Amino acid sequence: MAEARPGIFAQMADVREVTVDGPAELDVRLREATTPFVVRGLIADWPMVQAGRRSSRAARDYIQRHARDLPFAVSVGTPDSGGRLFYDDAHAMNFQMLRAKLPEIFARIDANEGAADAHAIYLASIDMHQFFTGLHEANHVDLGARTPLASIWMGTPTRIAAHNDVPDNLACVAVGRRRFTVFPRDQFSNLYLGPVDNTPAGRAVSMVDFHDPDYATHPRFREALAHAQVAELEAGDALYIPAMWWHHVEGLSDFNVLVNYWWRESPRWLGQPQDALNHAMLAIRDLPADEKQHWREMFDHYVFSNGPEVVAHIPESARGVLAPLTPDSAGRLRAFLLRALSR
Repeated sequence: MAEARPGIFAQMADVREVTVDGPAELDVRLREATTPFVVRGLIADWPMVQAGRRSSRAARDYIQRHARDLPFAVSVGTPDSGGRLFYDDAHAMNFQMLRAKLPEIFARIDANEGAADAHAIYLASIDMHQFFTGLHEANHVDLGARTPLASIWMGTPTRIAAHNDVPDNLACVAVGRRRFTVFPRDQFSNLYLGPVDNTPAGRAVSMVDFHDPDYATHPRFREALAHAQVAELEAGDALYIPAMWWHHVEGLSDFNVLVNYWWRESPRWLGQPQDALNHAMLAIRDLPADEKQHWREMFDHYVFSNGPEVVAHIPESARGVLAPLTPDSAGRLRAFLLRALSR
């Protein structure tokens, strides 16, 4: 019998599960999906999964054999954090960022495995091609024509605050167990996001402690929970998270390994929306109300509505970046922005 989920997770709806028969069907599922889905056993035949089924140490030995002789970035939390890599009371990080070779990091995990007062140890978003030889080739998902970034995440039991990512995400549990709690894009205001310029890992995160929510401080979180879905994944399982969906991630085993793939359907030469939002905070947010309203209308005209009236009166050859962007025109616009921002 499966262990009952604790706390707020007990009443959540499950993320839907689908079956997939080969790469072609997975490609169709990914292209058609607008909500998350789970595929049980998608990577069950990976050698890394098989090693982890023998023991967590066997998994580490297997991974270490493929590691390059490079320093890895590793987060080390305090013993009293409960694995929650987050802010401390002064709003600095409650973990240290260190660099060490993988054998040294794994030796530390070996020494602390099962200890009640162990430090959380977490290697996040490690590029599989840069830091390993042959690991990706022996353990990967066929994603067809997509050219994803393949990353590996490894560590002891951890809790990573709810956040979102710009790309689509296929998260594959290779060792251990993980719990993902996902929310639709529009729930951002109910998740009580923290700073955008002081973050644990580059993206604003929910300030709510999912293991001990404070509804007096975060009352709208109850509304977010009404839209939450949860997926508990075993080794071999995978979860698809559409772009910009919020997700809270927990490593539930003494040693956990996740391989994820990020890709964007939009061209890589387009800019990052977060950069535009950050610049709007710099340039628009603190203007007088009447000027902000004007810029709201300008954004709607040029960006969000972008109807034919924007360029109908301009000869096609003279429309510049008002025409649909190409790699060349995007490059010119990027250069223009860099010059403007450097003044």
